[in-house]
Amino acid sequence: MSRHAADSLAGRAGRQHDRIALRHQPRPRQFGAVNWIGVFSLTRRQLRNGLADYHYQVLGPVVSSLLYLAVFHVALTTLQNGGSGDMLHFIAPGLIIYAACEKAYESSAATLILDKHERVIVDMLMAPLTALERSIAYAVGASGSGLSVGLAVALATLLFTWLHPANITALLFFAVAGTIMHGLIGTLVGIWAQKWDQYAAIHTFLLLPLSFLSGVFYRVDTLPSVAQGLIGFNPIFYVIDGFRWGMSGVSVSAPLTAGGIVLLVDLILFLSVYLCFRRGYRLKP
Repeated sequence: MSRHAADSLAGRAGRQHDRIALRHQPRPRQFGAVNWIGVFSLTRRQLRNGLADYHYQVLGPVVSSLLYLAVFHVALTTLQNGGSGDMLHFIAPGLIIYAACEKAYESSAATLILDKHERVIVDMLMAPLTALERSIAYAVGASGSGLSVGLAVALATLLFTWLHPANITALLFFAVAGTIMHGLIGTLVGIWAQKWDQYAAIHTFLLLPLSFLSGVFYRVDTLPSVAQGLIGFNPIFYVIDGFRWGMSGVSVSAPLTAGGIVLLVDLILFLSVYLCFRRGYRLKP
């Protein structure tokens, strides 16, 4: 065989080897406009983390809510000589949405902080997900955890009072919008916080006061006008008041106004979460 033929044969063999190697070389997956697989996987992870230990994650809020109802039942029965049903029917919706929102906040914030401490946050950042897809997955996952706990608390409250929804559409809207709001707040706190103390401080000094001062246990319209004006700046009040209207037909604010305010706050929070994920704020090493 001549040298030219040998070189030609070697060249063809080399090109064939390159084609085979290129064919088997790992390539990035191609997605459409939305990486549905990635969004679903991250959402499922958030739900699983939020409800993994049901003894603590689900039964804890249920027992706390039952204790609240038991205390109010005994107190009101004693003070009113046997009549407590109307007041418990008023308190129960507030406790349900309160427990659901608390769980949504805890689920999203705790997951991010734990990922930071375990140094696995890089795995989430390296996943083929856009900032918008991450924001949606965290919001939906937190909302799903909160709604699961809210449903469990709602079933438990039947031991004390009968619940008959007055408006299913409003009930579902404020339940979903309220848990999304707290899930987005939890995501922002999880992104910002470097220590568990910071997470606990936001919960203790911000969310708990705003929730308890939003009419969970009392009628806001019986307060002085100055107090009612201040509560009107609290978006959590509109979540609780709107959910109570959907459950019992009783509300202080106009339902359409409450719904618009909750949607606006959710939009602002979602945009904030999106910008944090896009810039890698406190996430990238």
